[in-house]
Amino acid sequence: EVQLQASGGGLVQAGGSLRLSCAASGPGFDDRAVGWFRQAPGKEREGVSCIKGNGGNRYYADSVKGRFTSSRDNAKNTAYLEMNNVKVEDTATYFCATSAFGPGCPAPWHVARWYGSWGQGTQVTVSS
Repeated sequence: EVQLQASGGGLVQAGGSLRLSCAASGPGFDDRAVGWFRQAPGKEREGVSCIKGNGGNRYYADSVKGRFTSSRDNAKNTAYLEMNNVKVEDTATYFCATSAFGPGCPAPWHVARWYGSWGQGTQVTVSS
C-alpha cells in the first residue's frame, strides 16, 4: 500500500507562492491518481485538485483554477501542488491522497471518500 507524506506548508503573504510536495513510499504510485484536499478549521474537507497517474488529466476546484498547478514526478514518487497568488482564504491544512480506483481521477474527483491512502497534512497559512 502506498504511504504518503505532505510537506512544504508554511506562512506566506497574500499574493505569494508556495509549493507543496507529496512524497510516496510503497509500490504503485504511478498507478494511482493523486488528489489534493484542504480543510480549514470548522469547515469540511474540500477537493483542490486531482492529477492522473501519468500526469495527464488534471482537475481543479474553481476557487484555485488559474492559481494552483498540480504536477507529479513518478520517477521520484512525488506529487506537487504549486500555489501562486495565494489568498487568505487558501489558509488550511492541505492533504494529499491516492485514488482508490487506479490511475484515473475519480468521478467526481473532489469526493474524499473515493481516495484510499491519505498522508498527514501540511499547514498553509496566508497572511494579509
